[in-house]
Amino acid sequence: MRARAQVVIRDTKLALARDELAELAASVPGLPTRARLARKVEWLGERVQDLMRELLRLQWLPVPALQADVREKAVLYVGNYSNLEPGQGAGGANVAQQAIEQAGGRFLHHTGGDDGADDAAALEAGLVAADLVICQTGCVSHDAYWRVHDHCKRTGKQCVLVDQPQAMHFVRREALAAS
Repeated sequence: MRARAQVVIRDTKLALARDELAELAASVPGLPTRARLARKVEWLGERVQDLMRELLRLQWLPVPALQADVREKAVLYVGNYSNLEPGQGAGGANVAQQAIEQAGGRFLHHTGGDDGADDAAALEAGLVAADLVICQTGCVSHDAYWRVHDHCKRTGKQCVLVDQPQAMHFVRREALAAS
């Protein structure tokens, strides 16, 4: 009889706990969805951290195309030449120009703006004349970016896409080491 009473008490407590859990779940609408989304956000946060570590690792690797011998070759730099305040370090194009000229290459430049047909024709002429193209992707118009990308893909010309001017410091180091 005592064992039966203990089973009844246990079952009653279990039923009360289940009712309380159901009541709590009903008071918070969308709880399962929120829990699933929280797990997904946690996974995405870990993925972002992994990608950021990979990006940092890749930023410190020398860019293979920039190690090319530019002696007596024309290199077209597409992007803003210098958009820095006085007193700041050299911009991406300045660094590239110094490195290319020190290595014996010919520096060509196009701003990558979208100033009409004349500008597009000048960019196309520069692309044809160049042996290597460096495009600072964050500082050119979409039209110029796609023109550069399409031309290099079509012709098989070496093309280096640089998203930040700081990456151009690799050019200087590699070019100076080669000279």
